[in-house]
Amino acid sequence: MTGTGARWLAGALIVACVLLVGPSASNGAYVTKPLPAGAPTEVVPNRVMTWNICNPCKGSGQNAGRAAEIATYAPQVIGLQEACVGDVERIREHLRYQYGLVYHVEYGSVLRNWGRCGGVPWRPGGFGQAILSAAPMTDHVNVEYPDGGSEDRGYMAVTTLVDGRPVRVFNTHLAQRRQESVRVKQTAVLARAVARYDRTIVLGDFNAVPDTPELTGMWGLASDADSECGPSAAGACKPTTDWRSKFDYIFLRGFAPIRQRVHLTPYSDHDLVQGDLRWT
Repeated sequence: MTGTGARWLAGALIVACVLLVGPSASNGAYVTKPLPAGAPTEVVPNRVMTWNICNPCKGSGQNAGRAAEIATYAPQVIGLQEACVGDVERIREHLRYQYGLVYHVEYGSVLRNWGRCGGVPWRPGGFGQAILSAAPMTDHVNVEYPDGGSEDRGYMAVTTLVDGRPVRVFNTHLAQRRQESVRVKQTAVLARAVARYDRTIVLGDFNAVPDTPELTGMWGLASDADSECGPSAAGACKPTTDWRSKFDYIFLRGFAPIRQRVHLTPYSDHDLVQGDLRWT
């Protein structure tokens, strides 16, 4: 075989492999990570999840593992924080092609930063929040807080289905830990938006433990999916970070919690927080 013929054959084999294993094969073929026994085989309609995936806390190339973590619990709605658009797209691909879980997506990007999220220099990747939902989403809004603190922060909101009925879902990430006065102003903005709805789910990394003043406005509107947790019972709240503080919340307004579970994960310094709920 001539050199040209060999190159043509090699190219044809590569294309065939890409077609067989899916659209991301050029970045490494999918290798399905087995899920634990008892993992759902389809989306759980009354389950929601929040997770700060902390990109790029531990570098890139971990999206297959992140997808496996999500697939293990298969929530109806997932709020991600510190999320690069490119990483979320790869997570969605893995969920679809490895586990058969198809999610719609909306983004709440507040930064476009090449150093953080890659992309080409003239089109850096978006960074901020994202909501994945097994049902379509409508009425998407993206709001940047007037004061983000040391880094731009904001919230996003969509209307989608949870347990078969439409509900407004918020996803936010508040200012960093030592910026309490900034978070007070941010939660005031968020609480005004949440208060417009009788039934809402608010997901996010609030960077504050339950009994801090900046969360007073949220506790006045909603309760946590952890039924044992509240501003006066901070010691009973399950921690959600590697430094064993509770920063991550599933606030419920017009819902009752069935159970909340916190899952340790090697893919972020925040735990994955899952809440099962019912309408009231």
